[in-house]
Amino acid sequence: MADLKVTIASDLTARYKKLAGVVRELAAPLSDEQFWAKPFPFGNSFGHLVLHLTGNLNYFIGAQIAGTGYVRDRPLEFSEAARPSKTEVLKKFDEAIEMVLGAINSQTAEDWSKEYAAVGVDSRDRFAVVLLCATHLHHHIGQMIYLGFELKRRG
Repeated sequence: MADLKVTIASDLTARYKKLAGVVRELAAPLSDEQFWAKPFPFGNSFGHLVLHLTGNLNYFIGAQIAGTGYVRDRPLEFSEAARPSKTEVLKKFDEAIEMVLGAINSQTAEDWSKEYAAVGVDSRDRFAVVLLCATHLHHHIGQMIYLGFELKRRG
């Protein structure tokens, strides 16, 4: 059982680090203006997607598993008008990733199968929700890739 705990923690840690690196790589060439631009009449800016992912991780893993006390304002993740700097937004994203890594690595073999219940998620245990959050992150990275292509095309 301990070997499975190590495997799960190691693989999830590697996946979250890789995905966080992709977000940073995609954000790197964007100016602050491009970071907040909405090149399509639908959808979100790159910045709003990062705010959303940060809120998602801080709530579903931080508040619900790590016990951080985070209170989520999901609508604000998509409507934030203040437009903080790209550096500030990515710093908070990185902090959320570090919290996720800490939560992952603090789970015992028994913790992974503990019951999980949070508004908006039908995952039945901690492992399922941590996996769900990783796939959610991956989904939005796909959107970020398309945003980056379009922002580059528009110059």
